[in-house]
Amino acid sequence: MSLSTRNQAQIERRLVKSLTEACEKAKGQINGFVWLTHVVDYAAFPASLKIVWVFDTQVSKDFALADGEASYMAELTEKALKNAQVNVRKAAAHVYFDSEEECQRACGGDWPKRLSHKR
Repeated sequence: MSLSTRNQAQIERRLVKSLTEACEKAKGQINGFVWLTHVVDYAAFPASLKIVWVFDTQVSKDFALADGEASYMAELTEKALKNAQVNVRKAAAHVYFDSEEECQRACGGDWPKRLSHKR
C-alpha cells in the first residue's frame, strides 16, 4: 500500500521526535556516541527503514559494541519506533552502526553519500 505525501510527513515528524529523544538519552550514557539518523524509502516502508547510530571514532564504536551497547541501542530504537507508531517485526534488524571516522575515510565526510549506501 502506497503512503500519501501527508502520511509520509506525519510519520517523518513522529520518527524525528522519538529518535531525537533516544539520541539525547544515549549521548549521556554511551561513550563516543555522537548522533543518530534514519534513512527510509517510503515506497517500501517500513521494511526499508534504517536507523544509523554514529560514533566519533571506529574504536569508540567497536568498544561500545563489544561492551554490549548494541542491545541497549536496539532497545532505545524499539521504544522510539513504538512511540512514533511505526510497527516493525524486529527493531534490531533496522539498526546500523557507523562512525564519523569511517565516513571521513570512505566518503570524505559526505554523509548523504554514505547514507545512500545504507538503503
